[in-house]
Amino acid sequence: MKIVVIGDIVVNCDLLAEAARLLPGGEHEIREVEWKSETRQEFQKKALNLEKNGPAAEKVPEEAYEKIKDAEILLTHFCPVPEDLIQAGENLKLIGTCRGGMEHIDIEAATKRNIPVIHCIRNAECTSDFAVGLMFAETRNIARAHAAIQQGNWRKEYVNSSYTTSMCDMTVGVVGLGHIGKLVAKKCAGIGMNVIAYDPFVSQESMDEIGLPVKMTGQKELFATADIISLHMRVTPETKNSINRDLIGLMKPTAYLINTSRAGVLCKEALVEALQNKTIGGAAIDVFWEEPIPADDPLLALDNLTMTPHNAGNVVDALPKSPLLLAKTIKSFWENGKSDMVVNLRNIDMKL
Repeated sequence: MKIVVIGDIVVNCDLLAEAARLLPGGEHEIREVEWKSETRQEFQKKALNLEKNGPAAEKVPEEAYEKIKDAEILLTHFCPVPEDLIQAGENLKLIGTCRGGMEHIDIEAATKRNIPVIHCIRNAECTSDFAVGLMFAETRNIARAHAAIQQGNWRKEYVNSSYTTSMCDMTVGVVGLGHIGKLVAKKCAGIGMNVIAYDPFVSQESMDEIGLPVKMTGQKELFATADIISLHMRVTPETKNSINRDLIGLMKPTAYLINTSRAGVLCKEALVEALQNKTIGGAAIDVFWEEPIPADDPLLALDNLTMTPHNAGNVVDALPKSPLLLAKTIKSFWENGKSDMVVNLRNIDMKL
């Protein structure tokens, strides 16, 4: 097979080419393209632009259009894959990316061509760990207590002092039961929490089959019932700003909102308003609408919010292992004909 790999300063061509060689089908012709950034800072700026504005927001290397013409597979990390690049790949049969976010790929254009788009959650374990960690940090004021001691203040009173309780006595609501959401549900159940979840594409039967102790429920019921709500959603036209005033308004005044997915799924104004007016107990977020956060952002003045600078997925081995994980995920998909990691599987015809 002819395989185009597009590397960058974070996940280079060598790593992607190594993964491509592991794909079934004999010896492959691998064509390398580099999506160049002079520094990590430049890369992060371009990545954030793609996350905000989609796959047409940044330029694709010109050589990619030539090398993809008769290629069957495209593997990339963060290089944009807009509609015109997909159209240039006349024989393209699969697009793979070794990250969880899909904002850099025009999935609709790929779906029109009946091309599966597959990704991998390279940092699922560490992100799920972090989400649970934020639950502890916010409900028990761990970060605020640490900051107060550093400032010489032996602080014992907090916004939630009148209703602080053990997490094992709480109900957690997981919104989005993808790979990370399932891990969060499993870890919360291990703590002893009651776990409910909402995902329009996941049934109670499928959760029972894998033995995950989760009760599937409606979205409104989850927001009205849960003591902690943890978001694990991709940004799509349907989910953008979907966690809005109406849903946040259903939350109990003692409930907490946790977001380690994408800022775009959450309406910022609704969150700030709820925290300022203390109509919810608190929140913890690892993702922001603008990164780094501006010095005048109203989030910085809130005493019932825990913030971390997009650290949930930062572990030393996630990036170098991600192309190999992608190759393993593709191989499994080819063998089984199905995968939770094919984001447009419901909308393509696998028989063609």
